[in-house]
Amino acid sequence: MNATPDALARLIRDGFEDYHARFAAISRRARQRFEQRDWAGARQDAVERIGLYDLCIAGPVDALRRAAGADIGERALWLRIRPAYAALLAGLIDAELYKTFYNTLARRVFATRGVDGAIEFMAMDVEPSDAITHPVARHSYTLSPTRPADAFMRVLGDYRFDVPYAHQLRCAAAVAVRLQDDLAHWGDYPVRSIELLDTVFYRERRAYLVGRVFGEHRFSPCVIALVHDERGLRVDAVLSRRRDLAHLFGVSRSYFQADLATVGDAVVFLRSLLPGKPVDEIYTVLGRAKQGKTERYRTFFRHFQDQPGEQLVHADGTPGMVMAVFTLPSYPLVFKLIRDRFAWPKTMTRHQVEEKYALVFNLDRVGRLLDAQPYRHLRFPRSRFSAALREELLTQCAGSVHEEGEELVIALCYVQRRFRPLNLYLREQTAEARRIAALDYAQAITDMARNNIFPGDMLPKNFGVSRHGRAVFYDYDELCLVTECAFRAWPAPRNEEEALADEPWFQIGPQDVFPERFWMFMGLPAPELAAVREHFGHLFDPAWWQRLQAGFAAGDFPDTPPYAGALRLA
Repeated sequence: MNATPDALARLIRDGFEDYHARFAAISRRARQRFEQRDWAGARQDAVERIGLYDLCIAGPVDALRRAAGADIGERALWLRIRPAYAALLAGLIDAELYKTFYNTLARRVFATRGVDGAIEFMAMDVEPSDAITHPVARHSYTLSPTRPADAFMRVLGDYRFDVPYAHQLRCAAAVAVRLQDDLAHWGDYPVRSIELLDTVFYRERRAYLVGRVFGEHRFSPCVIALVHDERGLRVDAVLSRRRDLAHLFGVSRSYFQADLATVGDAVVFLRSLLPGKPVDEIYTVLGRAKQGKTERYRTFFRHFQDQPGEQLVHADGTPGMVMAVFTLPSYPLVFKLIRDRFAWPKTMTRHQVEEKYALVFNLDRVGRLLDAQPYRHLRFPRSRFSAALREELLTQCAGSVHEEGEELVIALCYVQRRFRPLNLYLREQTAEARRIAALDYAQAITDMARNNIFPGDMLPKNFGVSRHGRAVFYDYDELCLVTECAFRAWPAPRNEEEALADEPWFQIGPQDVFPERFWMFMGLPAPELAAVREHFGHLFDPAWWQRLQAGFAAGDFPDTPPYAGALRLA
């Protein structure tokens, strides 16, 4: 062996720090993109940063092979590297990020299928972020009971950009009034102070100052959303309800660009604002998707082990023609496996399905597409599957599932948050709740379309409803870009024979889409369909879709705010 375990441990640490520095460099560009209104560049940065992890793993793997020579694949060596590496991480806030990088390298070297607890870091019995007590860097301000806007003038003054605020005093006064109104139930002089993270968060066309406001006996989240448009730099909204913050940090949105010196302390702070949000989702929404996957694995399997009598079963909803979906009833995740064969009329291949899910990973999901994380070589006890589920997986998903002794090994699955399928939700709710859900379903299709996403299959079974009543799309096998479609008007019949024909009398190309016929494929009950057609008539108009395509060709992507219009200040 050419290098000592200590030297190899340092090589792995240096590899992570190189990745971390490159991640930070991309994140720092977000400020300039915002100042210059370079939204296309911001989208490119988001995609580049997603692919950075795998890019940065390759170099250290090669360096380890060169440094260790033929011994690189010896477990005895890695049993010595692991404690040496752990010693290098002592006291680091982001030790878990370093450990996940190490685990990835070890799996690449050994082509590990599953988790090897002897050489990897995978503590199932602890919540790593609970050990972080370091306070994240933040600004604090005290509000005067008679001049609260003064504090927000100081806030905006401390968060400076290379473009001036269009109306700094007007913005500061609007923030003060909004918070006083929103928190009036706290009593007289409700807001006493505010603290905001030093780091500005960026995503899509907005910058966010993230923190919390304090009253005499309580606190609330506080996020100040900034926009930079043709009217200049200004405050667009103030969010002080956890529900609105949950939408902003939701799993159906793209990842933030935030140049955080350390991540773990920021995660702890954000959990204080969103105590019900899993730590894995907070890591993921900060762009640390690999760490998010690690935390999701850790927390799910810890729960799984704590519920030894509970079985994995089919998820609620209509069985998919492309995916088999199962869940653990007591835990809010679903596992989706690609079937070996797809029922008619599905014509795509397994590879094409994988490409669709990879595409979604890189898209601006605008709060309407669920994040779907791929997991490989998951192992479950065979006995934990219901008999019906086990039979289906082994006979219909043999390309992804096989048995090894008393275990079922899943070669590839996609893991998502579990939402209530919209088709079931519509059967369970009151008439007014059904109407609201159907309209938000149509709004979801609109939001996706305005961001160059066409869902393909619009049936309600492919949409879910969050606990806050928000419709999201989660079945991606027919998803494509709006710009890939040919939106056409349905030709008028030229005679009675054509009018009565069972099949179209004209040629239809593989990319042809006929919006006027969407109502036939939405599968909505008649009252809800009528409401959608009344309020979202544009969805059935080919010209609307064609105008979107023309805008995308010109680089024009409409703005889709991640909060309700009522929260906007002007």
